[in-house]
Amino acid sequence: MHFLETETALRQSRQFGVKPVPVLRPLGWLARGWQDLMRCPGPSLAHGLLLAALGALIFILARHHFWLLAGAFSGFLLVAPILATGLYVISRDIEHGRTPSFGAILKAWRPRDGRMVVFGVLLAFAGTGWVLTSASLITGFAAAPILEPIDFVRHVVLNEESHLFEAWLALGAVLAAPLFASTLIAVPLLLDRDDVGVLGAVFTSWRVVMAYPAPVALWAALIMLLTLVGMASLMLGFIVVLPWLGHASWHAYRDLVSHSD
Repeated sequence: MHFLETETALRQSRQFGVKPVPVLRPLGWLARGWQDLMRCPGPSLAHGLLLAALGALIFILARHHFWLLAGAFSGFLLVAPILATGLYVISRDIEHGRTPSFGAILKAWRPRDGRMVVFGVLLAFAGTGWVLTSASLITGFAAAPILEPIDFVRHVVLNEESHLFEAWLALGAVLAAPLFASTLIAVPLLLDRDDVGVLGAVFTSWRVVMAYPAPVALWAALIMLLTLVGMASLMLGFIVVLPWLGHASWHAYRDLVSHSD
């Protein structure tokens, strides 16, 4: 049964081609994403405000347990691709000459055939797994209780007698890299096409990553940089950064994947 499902997913993935892109093309995705944000600021910024509020809520609930905050917030970022679904709808409507609306965004969130729900649940499990792993690692091996950000800096980041921070970063990278590769274009593809399952979309995303690792690596670095900007502004920057990245991700999908029909 699993073999047949894999074969079906591979067949679905092969119906899409991978377009060649230059290394610096991600800068173009950001430029087009910004244009979409300016063309439809209302729904886009409302989306960003909601996501920024969610990030702020995570901070408020976990601010006195920084070991939990570090994992919870990075887990939030892991599930961000599915949270940006409405932003992909806005960019798709702009691309097709339609006027984006809140109604179109809400419609995209309605479970049509379960694919987006399944993918969202899988990302939520991955995010939860990282939260638990991160919390266990820091609380189990830190030299002192980690309750505030300064405790994390003092006892984890600046502790010369321990390599806990390096281990924490490495473990996060081990989890984040395959997740990023799996979600690079998977969610926009699932939204755009009804004839592709979750596994087929993930395989297509991996084909893109394997074909053009350099521009994909630059795209990952840009996402990380803008995310840090949003965090440094006490989440306020996320109101703009998250919809900007969401729109740009739609253009990354359209630029990297060609359809056979």
